[in-house]
Amino acid sequence: MILNNHTLVAVTDGESLRLFHTKGHEPQLELFEVEGPVLEIAHAGSGGRHRSSSANPDQSRLDEDDFAASIARYLNREAHNETWQHVLVIADPRTLGEMRKHYQASLSAKLVGEISKDYVKHSVEAIKVAVSTA
Repeated sequence: MILNNHTLVAVTDGESLRLFHTKGHEPQLELFEVEGPVLEIAHAGSGGRHRSSSANPDQSRLDEDDFAASIARYLNREAHNETWQHVLVIADPRTLGEMRKHYQASLSAKLVGEISKDYVKHSVEAIKVAVSTA
């Protein structure tokens, strides 16, 4: 996958978030890590869907879902404010699925792709390889 200049690349696993932006001469773009935001953790259970402890007894799973919703909320806000023109999301399959539930139209319009793999603890080089082979 060839990314446009100034694309936001969000890499997450449900517990942590790494953000990168692309810069350089296409197609040889470089990824530069940027400081991530302080996320307000979304409590999805108080919002649009019903969650009960009997349906999902694992608290760590609920925490991961809330974190994924918070990342989606941050990306929605960035897309709405037109901070970035293009967004790529790299996340493990479960986190990616949870994030998709919270995408708004402004973010969906700017998504250039999604990679359904866990790369949050990998090096920048490994992430670049994953993007280039996607």
